[in-house]
Amino acid sequence: MKNYLSFETDIKNLEAELDKLKDPYNKENGISQVDTSKIADTQNELNSKLKEIYSNLDPWQTTLVARHEDRPKSKYFIDNLFEDFIPLSGDRYYGEDKSVLTGFAKFNGISVLVIGQEKGENLESRIERNFGMMRPEGYRKTIRLMELANRFNIPIISFIDTPGAYPGVGAEERGQAEAIAKSIECCMKLTVPTISIVIGEGGSGGAIALASSSKVVMLENAIYSVISPEGCATILWRDPKKMLDAAKAMKLSAGDLLELKVIDEIIPEPIGGAHRDKDKILESVSESIKTNLSFFSEMSPEQILDHRKSKFLKIGREKGFMSDVSELSSLNKTDKNLESVISNFKNSKKQQIILGVVVISILATLAYIL
Repeated sequence: MKNYLSFETDIKNLEAELDKLKDPYNKENGISQVDTSKIADTQNELNSKLKEIYSNLDPWQTTLVARHEDRPKSKYFIDNLFEDFIPLSGDRYYGEDKSVLTGFAKFNGISVLVIGQEKGENLESRIERNFGMMRPEGYRKTIRLMELANRFNIPIISFIDTPGAYPGVGAEERGQAEAIAKSIECCMKLTVPTISIVIGEGGSGGAIALASSSKVVMLENAIYSVISPEGCATILWRDPKKMLDAAKAMKLSAGDLLELKVIDEIIPEPIGGAHRDKDKILESVSESIKTNLSFFSEMSPEQILDHRKSKFLKIGREKGFMSDVSELSSLNKTDKNLESVISNFKNSKKQQIILGVVVISILATLAYIL
């Protein structure tokens, strides 16, 4: 059974009509002749509708596509892109975290470490995988294996797909924040090539803990953000229904993030999303991994480390996230006027600087007199 998003009603109707046309059995007349010309016309209409809708997705619709139930998950990519995958478990401190798959494998004859945040395919597996939300032991497991890969000069490939790190009490008691920070630190220190591919949701510190990589790649309809649009809207406007405005402001889509140079590459998806042609997206991801591994093949460990440091230091140097606040539809008289808030903040900042200079002058004068 196919799953459809709220804006895919026309697509659902066309596909239902197409299925009826392809079925030779008619309930009223029994077996009947299949009308191939009408099937072709309906298929063309469906393709046109898919192209029309998916070429004009707003940031919130992109978020829904990134969360689609049928979207290929990390396990699918690991099973179909790599050979001789050997899963490894445990953090050697507390236990195993099933929300992240880790292990060594071969990619085109090259030994690699594969890390994949796994959401699960059905309700049972999603509960077992904790919906892709890693706990501290998951991050400590990946740190252990990343350091091992670094010791033997083995490239690291990560598949990012998580709403964020697990916020439960137990996870916090076991040092969730510290584990994420250590994971980011470990990623930045590695002297082997690291490639992170955001295949669905790249949410919060749960994603960046593994995506602090030499190359950060996103699928066309994936998202990568500091918080979910609903969470952002709740904090800023006290209204989770303003998730469209939040999604626009956060610039979480692949196109925006490439322009801001937060990511390095976008992998195009089949029309209608990666879930509509999994073989094609496998081929595209495979080609991207091959190209990026080749890019680092002639670099020394020191050059790889310097490349990663330089890349992250350049982020945000050229362009900010929001140039025109009028893009947000929710800025009206009932809201606190964001422009006036920004203006007041700038004025208060100037006043603080002036006050600071005055205080320093007074202290210097007193020190001189005394």
